[in-house]
Amino acid sequence: MSFINDAAFEVDREPLIAELYRRLPRHCVLSDVEDLRPYECDGLSAYCELPLAVVLPENEEQVIAVLRTCHRLGVPMVPRGAGTGLSGGALPHAQGVVVSLARMKDILSLDPEQRLAVVQPGVRNLAISEAAAPHGLYYAPDPSSQIACTIGGNVAENSGGVHCLKYGLTVHNVLSVRMILADGTPVALGGTAPESPGLDLLALSIGSEGLLGVVTEVTVNLTPTPPCAQVVMASFDDVNKAGNAVAAIIAAGIIPAGLEMMDKAATAAVEPFVNAGYDLEAAAILLAESDGTEEEVAEEIARIRTVLEENGATSLKVSGNEQERLLYWAGRKAAFPAIGRISPDYYCMDGTIPRKHLGEMLTAINAMEEKYNLRCANVFHAGDGNLHPLIMFDANKPGELERAEAFGAEILERSVQFGGSITGEHGVGAEKIDQMCVQYSEDALDAFRAVKNALDPAGLLNPGKGIPSLHRCAEYGAMHVHKGNVPFPELPRF
Repeated sequence: MSFINDAAFEVDREPLIAELYRRLPRHCVLSDVEDLRPYECDGLSAYCELPLAVVLPENEEQVIAVLRTCHRLGVPMVPRGAGTGLSGGALPHAQGVVVSLARMKDILSLDPEQRLAVVQPGVRNLAISEAAAPHGLYYAPDPSSQIACTIGGNVAENSGGVHCLKYGLTVHNVLSVRMILADGTPVALGGTAPESPGLDLLALSIGSEGLLGVVTEVTVNLTPTPPCAQVVMASFDDVNKAGNAVAAIIAAGIIPAGLEMMDKAATAAVEPFVNAGYDLEAAAILLAESDGTEEEVAEEIARIRTVLEENGATSLKVSGNEQERLLYWAGRKAAFPAIGRISPDYYCMDGTIPRKHLGEMLTAINAMEEKYNLRCANVFHAGDGNLHPLIMFDANKPGELERAEAFGAEILERSVQFGGSITGEHGVGAEKIDQMCVQYSEDALDAFRAVKNALDPAGLLNPGKGIPSLHRCAEYGAMHVHKGNVPFPELPRF
């Protein structure tokens, strides 16, 4: 899929740049091509676009000034965090301005008694846990990019991580946000009280991908650091057995702190990179973590081992110390850069399916590798059925990018057929805009558009992302019929 923006804007560049220089300090505005180039894409580097300008506000007042200026001039605005997103959510608009929150990176307060921290959107995910560590606390959501990704971006995408099965996604760990609407109006959503009156607009804002507002402040919940944690690493000679074992663990009433799955192609890429001690002969491995008191961990690890053995694990290893536990997770979290070492390019997908279909999906992906003549390594947040297939290709070879896109689209649409979703934590962005037409009925998409129109009637915030237009869905449906593909499944009404 090539990115096409459905919304048409015509912006006079020079007056815009002049107005931005009047509203912001000169060092907060970038307009030269060589300065704009680093912002032409996010982590989905297959799609690139230069904006008219990039602004780097240093406080909320400057964010408000930028949004009011762009709103008055009819200029599209694309919010951006660290740029680690993998769905093109921060892809610039050619007639727009990128609003980077990278310079708003202060931890404003940290209250260990209430177990919360108030941070600006440019604060790195891991920095929150580092600041909270002396108090025996940490911030639970831990995306693989946590060393670089920012809390503002995590809010925009509702990010998860390897420990989200037990401790939840961003939406479960954020108490409130301050957000600036498209016209420059500041709003406060949520609060530190257990319940807030009225509609739950906080949950609506988390995962809204910059379509509804620009976040300027986030209050996060902090979690006590567990006194003990261990990881069981299990090997399987068949991917279906590994998938069944995941479902069996949850069915047994066990909710591990983390439950991850990697196939043979993924472990083969990761092991030389990290030396985590992975079984390179296994068709798939599972990493299951337990945390709590020593007694709780010992009891849960024993239960996990029993379930894994009953479901065909060929070997089991339990981390013997904290260093070994972290090494097991380092291998899983390094899967993306490890693939980058062996392939010129890779395309990371993000579908979600019911756990019972994990083995079937891996089998289907293996068949797609032959169909598209491309390799694919698979890493899954197996506990909640979140897939991250890594499709390897070389963009310099004619046709390979297009085959990779088609491969990814088929994975997403197969996820819907299995009763799942086209995204778990990466968002829709520009990448999955067509598959939204497969996932949702027209009534549901109309409801999404109505929410967008209520908060951004001019359509200036991140246009062309997340919610497809009627025209786009019509074109995508016609393309499927033309290619002779299976018609869209009949889905429940919104």
